[in-house]
Amino acid sequence: MDLVLDPPRGVAPILLGTTLDEALTAVPDWGEPRVLRRPSRDSAKASWTLDHVGVQALAEDGTHVTAIELWWPGEGRTSGTRVLLDGDEVFTTPAEELFRRAADRGWTVDTSHPEYPVVPGVSLGFTRQTSQEVERDAGGLPKYVTSVLVGGENYYDYRYERQG
Repeated sequence: MDLVLDPPRGVAPILLGTTLDEALTAVPDWGEPRVLRRPSRDSAKASWTLDHVGVQALAEDGTHVTAIELWWPGEGRTSGTRVLLDGDEVFTTPAEELFRRAADRGWTVDTSHPEYPVVPGVSLGFTRQTSQEVERDAGGLPKYVTSVLVGGENYYDYRYERQG
C-alpha cells in the first residue's frame, strides 16, 4: 500500500478539514481504528497500524481533522506500506536527502530545531528523534526521519510568531 502525502491537503483519502467521522468512513480497508475523544480537551484522534506504519488523524478542535501523522515501522521492522512525498519514500530516504529534494522543489526547510524540522507553509513536520538503536548521522541524529506530519498551511506558524 502507498500512503501519498499531499501537503497541505492531507494524506489521501483522508483530507484535512473533514470531520473525524468522515475520515473514518474514508478508509474502511484500513481496519478498525482506535478512536480517542477527549471532550475535556476538545480534541480527538483516530489511529491505525498499516503493516507496522502508524497513522493518526488528529482532530485538535474536537471535530475536524487538523493534521495527519505517520510513524516509521520501528527498529528492525520493514513494511510493505510506503509513505511517499513526491515519489520519495519518507522513511527509507536519508533525511538530509529528503530535505535537499524538498528545497529543490522550492520549499523552505527549517532545521533550526534539528530533531523537529518543518517545511512551513506546505506544512510538513518531521521527527528525527528515537531512543532506539538506529543508524545516525555525524551530528548524532537518526539518519532517517521517524515520523512525518501533514498539517494545514499555517500549522507551524506558531514557530515564527514574535515573542513579545
